[in-house]
Amino acid sequence: MTYATINPYTGEKLASFPEARDSDISAAIDNAHNAFLSWKLTSFDERAAIMHKAAELLRADSERYAEFLTLEMGKLIGEAKAEVALAADIFDYYARNARDLLKPEKLPVATVAEGVAVLKHEPLGVLLCIEPWNFPYYQIARIIAPQLSAGNTMLLKHASNVPQCAAAFEKLMLQAGLPKGAFQNLYATRSQIDMIINDPRVCGVALTGSEAAGSVVAAQAGKALKKSTMELGGADAFVVLADADMEKTVNWAVFGRHWNGGQVCVSSKRMIIVDEVYDTFLKRYTGGVAKLRCGDPFDAATTLAPLSSQAAADELKTRIAMAVANGAVATEVGPPVPTKGAFVQPTILTNVTDDNPARYWEFFGPVSMLFRAKDEADAIRIANDSPFGLGGSVFTTDVKRGAQVAEQISTGMVFVNHPTMVKADLPFGGIRNSGYGRELLGLGIREFVNHKLVDVVDIDAPF
Repeated sequence: MTYATINPYTGEKLASFPEARDSDISAAIDNAHNAFLSWKLTSFDERAAIMHKAAELLRADSERYAEFLTLEMGKLIGEAKAEVALAADIFDYYARNARDLLKPEKLPVATVAEGVAVLKHEPLGVLLCIEPWNFPYYQIARIIAPQLSAGNTMLLKHASNVPQCAAAFEKLMLQAGLPKGAFQNLYATRSQIDMIINDPRVCGVALTGSEAAGSVVAAQAGKALKKSTMELGGADAFVVLADADMEKTVNWAVFGRHWNGGQVCVSSKRMIIVDEVYDTFLKRYTGGVAKLRCGDPFDAATTLAPLSSQAAADELKTRIAMAVANGAVATEVGPPVPTKGAFVQPTILTNVTDDNPARYWEFFGPVSMLFRAKDEADAIRIANDSPFGLGGSVFTTDVKRGAQVAEQISTGMVFVNHPTMVKADLPFGGIRNSGYGRELLGLGIREFVNHKLVDVVDIDAPF
């Protein structure tokens, strides 16, 4: 595994970083454990001050932080700035709310005569987080902000193509006042991940990434009897009912599929349209996609980013070809993409039949699958016919009906009249092959704490 900055737009290798040695990993675990022994005793006010400071530093230097995102994984500069702002919001959210989210709970089961039973939420210790390249800052913030606020300490193994983003976040937290060792970036190898998980001082692992990576790491954590959370892939359904506002729906569909270059787990990958409006939607959606403009992600006029690497682009093209070989129709849309950069021509796949394996794949890039549903019930059936269960959306002018349809879609998140909402105060997570566990809100901060019962019993006899 090579940690390197390779500009996806130019293909130029700008920097490389040596992998960690086993001795570096051992020292990092030592430092994280020693930091935990004091960090767990700090007050919520002290922790909150550091979280607020991290948010302040991000906002004060947002352009520089954003440039790392665009340089390393090709994110549009406007989207990069939005990601920096989102990460700052997450730090602020936990600074304001961690104390209340983890406050001891007096249990109602004990009578006055028996004493008092209290449920306390205490930090576990050192945690490992393994994060992907598509949201280099947001993914870090949504795990370290709650877990540091809870009193845990963190080791980061980031994606190999965003090493400068990872280093920038480690430096950020030190500048914010976090004790040395409480959050460390490691350029770790795959074999060293197993080494970290099996260290008795490491209490859990949180991974955001692919199904394949999640399967391996979950097995390692399970074998070591360590708690894990997995935020994996998705193939979100974008359900269009007959009464949908077509202009609004198409605009959101184009955005929902193509933001971040289409490289989003909660991207609207499967457009499911009821029969009576299918042809209208297809025509207008094709026109909307055709207006996207590929180019330099640092240029504000660019509306479709390159993929994160040439390898990612080549893999996506191979998957399109395999879908076509199994009977799908691929329609390339819009002006030809630049030959410079890791671009893939925006593509719409239709006629993806039940026996085509591509029907159940996740296409990570500007590829849309469109399905014609006979009616609302059939749209729900198609939406649920997926190994994934991350997010989804329903478009209709009858929001009450939209909520009823949303309740029938089997995923961790469903949105009515919006492709997805990613905010500091909304939970994130899925089911089935999209993983398990939740991040953000109280659900996230309580994933890696010891829910400890303290029961003061004051009775004279056992019977």
